Amino acid sequence: MIRRDLTEEIRFEIAYLAYQAQQSKNSEITIVKLAKEYKICRSFVYVLLNILKGFISHVFAPKEQEKQISKKEIISKMLMLRMVGGSSIQAISSLMKYDNLGYSSVGSISQNLSDIGKMLPMVQTIFSDKNIEITAVSDEIFIGNQPILITADPISSAILAIELAKDRTKDTWSEHITKIELSGKIEIIYMVTDEGSGLRSAISDKNILWQPDTYHAIAHRLGKWVHILEARAYKRIAIEYERKRVIASAKTQKVINKRRYNYNKARKSSIEAIELYEDFPYLYANLIKEIQPFHSDGNIRNRDSARANIEVALELMKSLENSHINSQIKSIEKILPELLNYFEKTKIAIKKCKALGISDENITNLTLEWQWKKALVKAKKEDRRKRAKSEWLFYQEYAKDNLGDSYKDVSKLIFNELDNIVQASSIIENINSILRPYLDKSKNQITQEFLNLFAFYHNHRRYKAGKRKGKTPMEIFTNRRQEKDWIELFEALRDDKEFKKNKIGFIKETLLKEVAKDTQILWGVVFDERMEECLRITMLLGRR
Repeated sequence: MIRRDLTEEIRFEIAYLAYQAQQSKNSEITIVKLAKEYKICRSFVYVLLNILKGFISHVFAPKEQEKQISKKEIISKMLMLRMVGGSSIQAISSLMKYDNLGYSSVGSISQNLSDIGKMLPMVQTIFSDKNIEITAVSDEIFIGNQPILITADPISSAILAIELAKDRTKDTWSEHITKIELSGKIEIIYMVTDEGSGLRSAISDKNILWQPDTYHAIAHRLGKWVHILEARAYKRIAIEYERKRVIASAKTQKVINKRRYNYNKARKSSIEAIELYEDFPYLYANLIKEIQPFHSDGNIRNRDSARANIEVALELMKSLENSHINSQIKSIEKILPELLNYFEKTKIAIKKCKALGISDENITNLTLEWQWKKALVKAKKEDRRKRAKSEWLFYQEYAKDNLGDSYKDVSKLIFNELDNIVQASSIIENINSILRPYLDKSKNQITQEFLNLFAFYHNHRRYKAGKRKGKTPMEIFTNRRQEKDWIELFEALRDDKEFKKNKIGFIKETLLKEVAKDTQILWGVVFDERMEECLRITMLLGRR
């Protein structure tokens, strides 16, 4: 039964007097007197006393304060979570709140990251005392229906420019290339791209030598037909066997004749499919061989001979009379004059290798090692990978035996020259594979500011594996040692007084705004929590 006469004030007074008595030696006497005075049992007095103690402990215990770290450190943590951790803005907010850090609201994080992106350039500035002539690869990736234009260095993988564009027309690509050339002493003399009309027209107008992506030109168009024709041949064979099987179950001569006719028709179809499957892969393999810069003996392939052999292979493919394949061949024939431009780069690379004073035999061995290593990376089927790996290891061991202790230094010099033979824009696909998870977590809501931040992070982070292991893209591109990590470089950039003056001095302004806002919020939260607790305890005391 609830004692309505024991109001909240009376209950609080009982608890308070009991608490005072407990601090003296007469606590038991006082509690007995309180029980008699208010006609309650002593256990109820102790219940009220314990509630009051809990209230005192909660209200007057030291509150856990926000970690006293600077805005600079918080921003750095924010960047690490976003770029290295690949976390979404919502996830960053949750992690920072868990660590009791300031500026952890979704809006605050989003605004700070946007401001950082505005501080960073869309086009990377390359500092050099002299003009640099470079080979570049360009392509577009899509976020929904909107293109992101990317131009990169194929050797280092450094992003030269990344742009969220409205379209991919000739004018847009032309402006994109011009921005790169104006950002520093850079002259693009050679570009490897796909056959997009806008990009190709822009390259032509700027008198840049164009190299079609050999993967898109040949393998992407014709390689899939090897698998298609194989599957088709097996399907036709299965139909032929089935047509033959059902002949035995026929009861009348009329049915037998009809089934024999169907069988002969299926047999003819399967023979044609088998011949097509046998002929096409052979021609395709020979075509692929002709786009390799070196023969199997290590000598440079002659461009005119290679083109003539490609033309013969394409003509023989057309004679197979497959309309789908023939339509792809027409597209290849249109770009055939430019398809082998990289052969000129091959001659230059070998000429530079010979100028290093390395013997022809060692150059040949290292050339074949380099070519088979590329084949190993490209190979997808297990049998091709085994063959490529076997050949690569053979020529590697051969070169090591000949060069001895100088193998490491000599091979590095040769491979650096051979890497200038660029046939494909596949490095853009690599960049896309790194960028895509960020795009997915952003639900395709991407901004130019984030792309600026991504390019800075990508260009100055160190590779953890592969042939670029331990180096950053910009370090390889500029051939200058990068002493600091990417986050330290950003902090130095942010702290530079001239940079803040010329760009966006968001740190001071944002700091003042955030301090004022967060202080108000912090005290509001603390006040609300304590008021709620007071009300809760009062209600508990009132229920007795």
